[in-house]
Amino acid sequence: MTDDEVSSLIEAAKEKVRPAWERLYELEAANHGRVLRAFQECRVRSFHLQSGTGYGYDDPAREIMEEVFAAVFQCEAAIVRPQLASGTHALWVCLDALLGPGDHLIAVSGPPYDTLRNAITGGSAHSLRRKGVTYSEVPLTSEGELDFAGLQQALTPNTRILFLQRSKGYMWRPGLGAEDIRALAAWRDEKAPWAIVMIDNCYGEFVEPLEPGAAGADLIAGSLIKNPGGTLAPGGGYIAGRRDLIDVIADRVTAPGLGLHVGPTLGTARHILQGLYLAPHLVAEALAGLALASYVFEELGYEVTPRWSDPPRDSVLAVRLGSPELLLEFCRSIQAASPVDSDARPEPGRLPGYEHRVVMAAGTFIQGSSSELSADGPVRPPYAAFMQGGVSRVQIALALHHVVPVLARGN
Repeated sequence: MTDDEVSSLIEAAKEKVRPAWERLYELEAANHGRVLRAFQECRVRSFHLQSGTGYGYDDPAREIMEEVFAAVFQCEAAIVRPQLASGTHALWVCLDALLGPGDHLIAVSGPPYDTLRNAITGGSAHSLRRKGVTYSEVPLTSEGELDFAGLQQALTPNTRILFLQRSKGYMWRPGLGAEDIRALAAWRDEKAPWAIVMIDNCYGEFVEPLEPGAAGADLIAGSLIKNPGGTLAPGGGYIAGRRDLIDVIADRVTAPGLGLHVGPTLGTARHILQGLYLAPHLVAEALAGLALASYVFEELGYEVTPRWSDPPRDSVLAVRLGSPELLLEFCRSIQAASPVDSDARPEPGRLPGYEHRVVMAAGTFIQGSSSELSADGPVRPPYAAFMQGGVSRVQIALALHHVVPVLARGN
């Protein structure tokens, strides 16, 4: 395609997806209002932006961050720490704190991310399997919905946690939203009232007006370099949920008896709080850009999930490319469109916790930040690329000028 043809395709796509963009303005307003109210009701002050050091005794920044996150995510309490290295780390801390020998964990949305699945079933001496925890996976139905008949078969009296991953991860499936979480919580209330509904909220923050805590989830966890970090958080993770669960998990984050009372914020407080405040706007912009990309990719003949007209359930767009060569070229085109390391050429590599080689493009200001524009995928069939984030619809539209010629040649 010529440059003029690429520009014409993108401009026509902007007009086509405008109804979806209008819905996203409404989503942004609802989520931004909720975040602003949380900051005001928690009485955030300028001194809260000053971070503690050392042990972090009585660190006001940590205390206000955790209060605000709990309010934003519609939960009773929260843990927000730069010391949580990733979303996987935050999720693992929850599972390790709450599950013991003889307990049963069910992944109700099929296989979780490779890194977390390895922590559950892998050969490490610290995996849940080696700890004596039993594990089941119940895939989604062919329509991409929770399989409650399958859940009933997997359920045992020892089932302690029903674990739902909102994002598609590296699976070809739709994201899951508040209505799915509400349905799971209702099923739990009837069939297994003793079980905990736990949500991997990565890529799911602010893509709907309701967060999982308001839909019946007991516990959620995620990464601060994804949606809630608003491109400013330099790292870290969060956990939010029922206060009794948070108290148990806090002893695992620090040490028994110390819990929520220690842990310095180490200069991160302003970035984390300001990023959270900006996050509803940035997530809405990312969703708008991904809707544009979804329409363009379909016009070029590629299968995508979600389609541009689908209500968003996560901030990830998957495009089925069909070959390792095209997957590599796709990621390289995203890297070339980035503000940082635009001249780098991603290559597939072995990464800790992943079964297959993975190619990653992330020319981002925060290393690996998925709230900034990135793309990656495992080198395995169906050779799908997964686009995440983007600071604005404009950034993604500009990136499409790099991506469209690659896809046009590949098809």
